[in-house]
Amino acid sequence: MLVLGIETSCDETGVALYDTADGLLAQSIYSQVPLHARYGGVVPELASRDHIRKIVPLVGELLDKASRSTADLDGVAYTAGPGLIGALMVGATFGRALAYGLDIPAIGVHHLEAHLLAPLIEGAETLPPALPFAALLVSGGHTQIFRVHGIGSYELLGESLDDAAGEAFDKAAKMLGLGYPGGPAVAAVAEQGDPARFRFPRPMTDRPGLDMSFSGLKTFTLNTVRQHAPLTDKDIADIARAFEEAVVDTLVIKCRRTVEHTGLGELVIAGGVAANRRLRERLEAALPRVIYPPPALCTDNGAMIAYAGAIRLGAGRREGLEVATRARWPLVELDPVVP
Repeated sequence: MLVLGIETSCDETGVALYDTADGLLAQSIYSQVPLHARYGGVVPELASRDHIRKIVPLVGELLDKASRSTADLDGVAYTAGPGLIGALMVGATFGRALAYGLDIPAIGVHHLEAHLLAPLIEGAETLPPALPFAALLVSGGHTQIFRVHGIGSYELLGESLDDAAGEAFDKAAKMLGLGYPGGPAVAAVAEQGDPARFRFPRPMTDRPGLDMSFSGLKTFTLNTVRQHAPLTDKDIADIARAFEEAVVDTLVIKCRRTVEHTGLGELVIAGGVAANRRLRERLEAALPRVIYPPPALCTDNGAMIAYAGAIRLGAGRREGLEVATRARWPLVELDPVVP
């Protein structure tokens, strides 16, 4: 089965072709970062308009790259939520209309489930985790820990009660004048920072449970910036390092606690922050086994949508003619896929 995947949940237009027999054939992605950077974050209306502008030529480019045509497609998968509703509507409307015109099935994919399954896209090159396993979804919009019983069967164990980790990175970057997107910018500058100069708090690690909070860390960062203004390059690097260390330590502590309390020996980590080198290193040192996608598949992409869609289409799931998208969509509301 050859599935076209379409991702338009936020500020990246991603498309990919996944074949259930041959794996990932090709993917193309267009990032809107330069468009939104001047505003310090994503402007929803501009994101929707840019998806409209890029989606048709990007699909054409993808098909040419893979030496395929629309006649070769067996199904279309598109992100149905969660995300920016206008951006979601662009991909969902295009994907559903294309499937209707080709008389092939379409499936709306949960963005977070696609992230969760992204580490498995490499197929035989990645030994899949044994069920059940723990999963950390960590991105700009979500920071959550799940027990994964099976595809579509997810139990929420803990989450951030306020800012997601990726959102906190973006806000810290803005305070330090590092621009957007914040995660890669903070991580790059932090490499030059002195880890011993500042000690930032590790929120909610001194209390039981797996919930997290990053808003207090954001406030602590702001106060540190104000105390040392005007900042030198060294100040920026040292604050960035302290901030990154605090976020990484908090996530590692919560993940280690998850493994210890549940007895789950494997952790899947997915989402944009999963590309953070320091987080990967610390998790690998602290846990028996950590599974994550290659960095290119950590951020939003069409490959994960195509893969997740192929699984659900293969299980006989289909969308009706209506185009349904959800800005908010708890992962625990998904129906399990029975092999």
